[in-house]
Amino acid sequence: MSALLETDSFSAAYGQAPVVRGVSFALGAGDVIALLGRNGMGKTTLLRGLMGLTPVRGGKVNFSGEDIATRPTERIARAGLAYVPAGREIFGTLSVRENLVMCVRGGEGDGWSLERVLALFPRLAERINHGGRQLSGGEQQMLAIGRALMTNPRVLLIDEATEGLAPLVARDIWRTIPQIGASGVSAIIVDRDLKRLARIAARVLVMFRGEIVFGGTPGGLLADDELVRRYIGL
Repeated sequence: MSALLETDSFSAAYGQAPVVRGVSFALGAGDVIALLGRNGMGKTTLLRGLMGLTPVRGGKVNFSGEDIATRPTERIARAGLAYVPAGREIFGTLSVRENLVMCVRGGEGDGWSLERVLALFPRLAERINHGGRQLSGGEQQMLAIGRALMTNPRVLLIDEATEGLAPLVARDIWRTIPQIGASGVSAIIVDRDLKRLARIAARVLVMFRGEIVFGGTPGGLLADDELVRRYIGL
């Protein structure tokens, strides 16, 4: 089966300074890839580059049979990629309902709707008329993920999925990822919780100084204590 999203020698940079260099990987339909590495190693730049938010300096991004590397962000989003940034970036002056419905885009078959997102995140249903600024950090993260799902994406990019969240709230976030995958949405997830990611990811990519230094199964990574210590810091 061909990959849904595939990069070939992908590079991205801010100005003339290379940040991501020669990255190649493939993501299948419904698969989850964990993207790991210490801070400042290029993980966020890679996700932003895939979304067209950071200038691409080389290589290809093949999505559903088309090269999207040079497309503007809005066309990449319409093609079926959705991005949940580390800062969440919800609209604080809008209600939960408004944050969600402003992003609605029809999907094929049983797509993501307001009702389906609220079923996935019951806490948002309880706060449907609350403003974004009235939500806790965990609730804002649920809203950011729900907002991305409302675009009915085929691939979901999540940066710092549970960073800074209380353990119980983080557990609720992790609970939803397999459900999202079961709906047919593929995902690339950045987070520091290696053990949680290992349970849900089909593959793991580890970045160091803008390059992929490990690409394999979660079990293969966990079996290499030196690699984990050196490149992830756990």
